[in-house]
Amino acid sequence: MPVPLLEMVGITKTFGTVTANDDVSLTLYPGDILGLLGENGAGKTTLMNVLFGVYTSDAGLIRINGQQVRIRSSADALRHGVGMVHQHFHLVPCHTVLENLMVGQKGRGGRLDRKTVLDALSEIKERFGLFVEPHALVSDLTIGEQQRLEIIKALIRGAKVLILDEPTSTLTPQETEGLFEALRAMSSEGMGVIFISHKLQEVRAITNKVVIMRRGKVTATLDDIENVSRHRLAELMCGHEIVPPVKDPVTPGEVLLSFRNVSTGGTARSRLKDVSFELREGEILGIAGVSGNGQRELAEIISGMLSPSSGTMEIKGQEVGRISPRYVQSLGVGRIPEDRMEIGLITALPLKDNMVLPRIHDPRFSRKGILKPRAILDFVTRQMKVFDIRAPGPEVRTGTLSGGNLQKALLARELAWDPLVLLADQPTRGLDVAAAQFVHQKFLELRKSGRAVLLISEDLEELFTLSDRIAVMYEGRINGMMPIEEATVQKVGLLMAGMEAAA
Repeated sequence: MPVPLLEMVGITKTFGTVTANDDVSLTLYPGDILGLLGENGAGKTTLMNVLFGVYTSDAGLIRINGQQVRIRSSADALRHGVGMVHQHFHLVPCHTVLENLMVGQKGRGGRLDRKTVLDALSEIKERFGLFVEPHALVSDLTIGEQQRLEIIKALIRGAKVLILDEPTSTLTPQETEGLFEALRAMSSEGMGVIFISHKLQEVRAITNKVVIMRRGKVTATLDDIENVSRHRLAELMCGHEIVPPVKDPVTPGEVLLSFRNVSTGGTARSRLKDVSFELREGEILGIAGVSGNGQRELAEIISGMLSPSSGTMEIKGQEVGRISPRYVQSLGVGRIPEDRMEIGLITALPLKDNMVLPRIHDPRFSRKGILKPRAILDFVTRQMKVFDIRAPGPEVRTGTLSGGNLQKALLARELAWDPLVLLADQPTRGLDVAAAQFVHQKFLELRKSGRAVLLISEDLEELFTLSDRIAVMYEGRINGMMPIEEATVQKVGLLMAGMEAAA
């Protein structure tokens, strides 16, 4: 048996009274691609932050190549051959690829050493098929190219163990397959990869073993992943059977939301260019596309935060002339924003305040500027029960809730007002299987009741599961639209990359 590349033995990490990791052990051999799975709050990220030196464990030890090591910082981790690519990239947008790769690298004789980095970049291209134009500005790179750069950066620093946190969440299907080819090449050279993802089909496709965590403990280690179904993986993660929501047949009704030749100003590729579509009662329209191709601008117009430079938006036949969030809200538009922490909720406030803030002017919650505390508390308590928001109570600080509970809070707030149209932007990003299915069930209930959902998502599986039609955005335009019966991953992937889909 070869010596393990990495051993984490008996890792325990507490934060106050909360035990995030409870006697966790994990072993990675040369060539392993190990899937690390678990619900939100299971302790995966904490464990990897211990390995990468962000946290120091309270108990336990780490061995690299059989030797016990102390990792107290990311510099220590890199020195021992551990690299991590976070879900949110750590790059300098205004610098070139080469300059980003040189950050933290020792020069020769006090001078920057461009040649050594360029030579290393060429070697990585040869070995793993990973390459980014060295003189391109990072701000000009696609999301897939930026992720590739982060991986190259870790490899140039000598990583033998590579941690990838939700690595495919913003990639096209073709970019995902390119990443998988690189990971297989790394595996063939004896490197080790830890692959954190909620996309269970991809975990089954790329990993050779899986470790499952629940409530801070390892609950299962699977060495025969090809024989374990996605359904069984979901059960092991959540501790109970997962029953997918049923999408009943619905006949679309009248138009609730329409865009007619809508454009926005500016010169960036993300500005909208002559966008037209209709969204009807009883319909979920999925918007696919790589991040930064106009989805944010589309969402901001629908939610009243951005006015188009030309074209019109109508809500149930009424043209929206003066755009503002409150006015659009009054016409029946609910919104689940892309960034729940920065835009959707004020994390420093109590949950009860966040649950009523957008509607605080409503007579149920205030009269002549005076709040009605009892009514607010009753509303929030009721919504917490209906949506199974797991928190100590309405007074808890919002920022202490898990990602799944934060998303449930947003849903509970917006659906309380029975919106005609729900704008849902990346609604399940980073959520575990159970939390994501809860959100999906609520969308299907809206659809069945004759409401409409505009679903913006970079998760193609989510779009294929829920959508009645899929529109693909590329550089601010709708590059193609099709009923779900005609959609394939290959077609949508080509449209996401700016090409025409084959018939």
